[in-house]
Amino acid sequence: MSETLSILVSNLVKNYKDVRAVQGIDFSVYQGEIFGFLGPNGAGKTTTIKMLCTLLRPTSGEALVGGWSILKDPMKVRKAIGIIFQEPTLDDRLTAYENLKFHGYLYGLKGEFLQKQIDRMLELVELSDKRNSLVKTFSGGMKRRLEIARGLLHTPKILFLDEPTLGLDPQTRLHIWNYLTTLKKERGISLFLTTHYLDEAENCGRIAIIDHGKIVALDTPGKLKSQVQGEMVTLKTKNNVEALAFLKKELGVTPITDGDEIRVEMQEAEKWLPKLLREIPVEVESLNLHRPTLEDVFIKLTGREIREEEGSWKDSARTMMRSKRMK
Repeated sequence: MSETLSILVSNLVKNYKDVRAVQGIDFSVYQGEIFGFLGPNGAGKTTTIKMLCTLLRPTSGEALVGGWSILKDPMKVRKAIGIIFQEPTLDDRLTAYENLKFHGYLYGLKGEFLQKQIDRMLELVELSDKRNSLVKTFSGGMKRRLEIARGLLHTPKILFLDEPTLGLDPQTRLHIWNYLTTLKKERGISLFLTTHYLDEAENCGRIAIIDHGKIVALDTPGKLKSQVQGEMVTLKTKNNVEALAFLKKELGVTPITDGDEIRVEMQEAEKWLPKLLREIPVEVESLNLHRPTLEDVFIKLTGREIREEEGSWKDSARTMMRSKRMK
């Protein structure tokens, strides 16, 4: 990976009245890197991406995107980037070809070059046979692929993706990621994405974990997971209050409660499990032992879990509201 910087962020802040949505964050993204923001809804991911795309002016701080200042050179930043929004932004009443052609006109693309770019992009996302079909007939996955094609049409150096696979089924999510990793390998494009899907975050070269507008950790997935020493033990009991007291006093560990579960970070967990099951004074309903995951890292750093269902619920609610407005 080249050490050339695609994005450089310095003390970026965004306030909404009395709420500080983004709290003085600093980070950089290298050319050709897949960089991810991992965090729950409301953590500041979308606010950050909107500031970097010049759609939202920061309260303070600065960022260089593609070498251009988001404050002093917003138009040059916009020419250097492609954006795939969390919300669908295609025109359902146009065909796939017409959506791309209109986008090309907005970026000043014309003639034979534009036609060739449209052909290339439709082929890349495997929609060539649907070029003259109305977008309203497309599935959610097909629309997402077309949005990727549109975001790449003007050959940007950096592609921003805000929850790119939100609400899609696992198979479609996998296909989308195949396209994205191909882009990184073949074109050297920088990908900046926000997500709360843990499996997607594993595809990133580096991840910034963000919570309540602050970056609480930034590193490769492997190094982040190494922050959790040993193994993770997750158990459910008939009486979590007694179980917590036992774990703290007898085993000398500091458990974390998450709903009706207790999570414990343990060195040499296999050695301690027989003692735990033999001596714990309450009935254990279930027990699971696993190597650390990114979710374990997030819980260790923030004390709470990333709820993937939050995104699905909000996505469904947005879809319902859009449907009502169209009636």
